[in-house]
Amino acid sequence: MVKTPKQIVELLDNYIIGQDSAKKAVAVALYNRYRRLQLPKDLQQEITPKNILMAGPTGVGKTEIARRLAKIVNAPFVKVEATKFTEVGYVGRNVESMVRDLVEESVRISEQAEFDRVKIEATEHANDRLIKLLVPGFGDEEEEDDPSERWVDFFSDTLDDEDDDDEDDEELDDQIIDKRASVADKLKKGLLENHEVTLYVESATKANQMNDMIGQMGMDMSSLMGGLMPKKRVRRTLSVKDARELLIQEEAKKLINYDSLYQKAVVQAQQNGIIFIDEIDKTVAGDKNTTGQVSREGVQRDILPIVEGSIVSTKYGPVNTEHILFIAAGAFAESKPSDLIPELQGRFPIRVELNPLRESDFVRILKDSKNSLLKQYESLLKTDGINLIFTQEAINKLAKIAYDVNQGTDNVGARRLATILEKLLEDVLFDGPDMSEGEITVTEQYVDKKLGDIITNKDLTKFIL
Repeated sequence: MVKTPKQIVELLDNYIIGQDSAKKAVAVALYNRYRRLQLPKDLQQEITPKNILMAGPTGVGKTEIARRLAKIVNAPFVKVEATKFTEVGYVGRNVESMVRDLVEESVRISEQAEFDRVKIEATEHANDRLIKLLVPGFGDEEEEDDPSERWVDFFSDTLDDEDDDDEDDEELDDQIIDKRASVADKLKKGLLENHEVTLYVESATKANQMNDMIGQMGMDMSSLMGGLMPKKRVRRTLSVKDARELLIQEEAKKLINYDSLYQKAVVQAQQNGIIFIDEIDKTVAGDKNTTGQVSREGVQRDILPIVEGSIVSTKYGPVNTEHILFIAAGAFAESKPSDLIPELQGRFPIRVELNPLRESDFVRILKDSKNSLLKQYESLLKTDGINLIFTQEAINKLAKIAYDVNQGTDNVGARRLATILEKLLEDVLFDGPDMSEGEITVTEQYVDKKLGDIITNKDLTKFIL
């Protein structure tokens, strides 16, 4: 179901305090994607996303808005750091890799949707295989994986397109049939979940740095070599519960048409993809007279054609970035959005400024946000049988301390609360497992006792909080 701008803002309000203009701009931009898809095809091509540039101090919600968007919208979404990219010709990540990451995420989402669609059928096939593993027929035992046999099987499969039918090689008698029926009944009732079974599964693909480097050029060497080499299978002994999950994955892959899946994933990335570029302000050139360093403006120039709309080669096919929504964000503490190259500024027509957090905002962050830091610490200590309670006065005091420390030292926004709470509850978290079950109330006096000396000593404040 498509969420309206108002519904998107309401969901963001659960996690992000304030910053209404930023949430509103993001919500409208997301819903415009849906509006565009309702138009005739020729008009769809003319309407491009209105990219957003968010500027504001660190810790006020820029990254959190992006993180929550990924969970709210049913669309491919990736967050990248602009500082990770380098100008073409230097060692580092190519800016095109952000598009390839988006397509990978789109494939993952599409694959998960297909898995959910075929899971019932795949589970039935997996249970059938489990029954045969638990009660093998005559001549049906799995043999040790022999590399030479794998090559023979590989070439025979290549020459013969017919699927092998293992059931033809299986001999059954009445006793095995009855036993399998009994095991099938026990499996259905969940009585064999902890029973161990030995099976052969495809070995996991190992990460290869060379493949990652080649992947940045839009090539997939692992798939290419996988098609030329026979797949290695390894012997594993697992519980029935764990073995079923592995078998479901194998059976689901057999039921999914991956060619169609990849095509849909590419279209989904092109039409509904969102790329969040964080730390965009770090690509602004510093001293114009400095030479011999990787050009920051060069990264901007490389990002520009991606944002404008270009074709990027990926291992799943070419991807047109023209209708991908880009959201850029930065603190702009030592620069201004106008310091970006003019061409890139023009590609982010919607400018949103996020406001520094006030003392009242800190109070709301501690109390009102869903799964707030206070709720997290309360839940953690409940595992030790301790009921942690914060009084309103203590919450107000914590908010004031966070605000004052931010004003007196570097302003890190809401992240200051995590540091303060960790220091405040350090002794409780350390002694919690050894304490008898009970209740601990954090009052204003307790906050003063634990943090008072640190707050009054400016040197300690800089190093501890």
